[in-house]
Amino acid sequence: MWELYLVLPFFYKGRIKMEAVEKAKEYMKGTTTVGLACKEGVVLVADRRATMGSLIAHKEVQKIFQLDDHIGMTVAGAVSDAQTLVRWIKAEAQLYKLRKGEEISVKGMATLIANVLHSQRYYPMLLQLIVGGYDSNGGGLYSVDLMGSAIEDRIISTGSGSPMAYGVLEDGYRKDLSIDECVDLAKRALRSALGRDAMTGDGMDGVKITKKGYEKIDL
Repeated sequence: MWELYLVLPFFYKGRIKMEAVEKAKEYMKGTTTVGLACKEGVVLVADRRATMGSLIAHKEVQKIFQLDDHIGMTVAGAVSDAQTLVRWIKAEAQLYKLRKGEEISVKGMATLIANVLHSQRYYPMLLQLIVGGYDSNGGGLYSVDLMGSAIEDRIISTGSGSPMAYGVLEDGYRKDLSIDECVDLAKRALRSALGRDAMTGDGMDGVKITKKGYEKIDL
């Protein structure tokens, strides 16, 4: 009988984990975010609409956050979890500077965020993230999910409008694009989602991150 008491905690943890993943899918039905990387840096864009089922809950939601002077992040998912994670990671970035005397790399930041989310995997933060920035290796871009995986790529889109956005991104992306061409492609990709996905809308925000730093762009 004692074997049952050893197995039950893992059974319930596994059940909680699966329920959390299913709940996350509900939270992530809205939103479209896009990220592109090139030698000059990265571009991040996102829409402004927040939905609750068929209700448009908010029309001016911030979905792009500056984590450090050279790194930004887009979020799709639960607003409260996003705000908590941003506060947490900003503090960690400042502590890294104090301890090491240098800025954290883009890969290091993506790994840190992935480790935080992995540590929460049984009670996960309901988020799908794009982490991008510029360091000594050029522009870096990572997709980070709620289970704690971090995958590097050159084009990434999250949210309900991502299938439409990916169609434009796959067709237009080249490794030799300039940062301004990446801005234009990101705008076109998000516009395709704005036009076809009912849960994406109310305009867009964007930033570009280069060796000059973190800069908001007019879209």
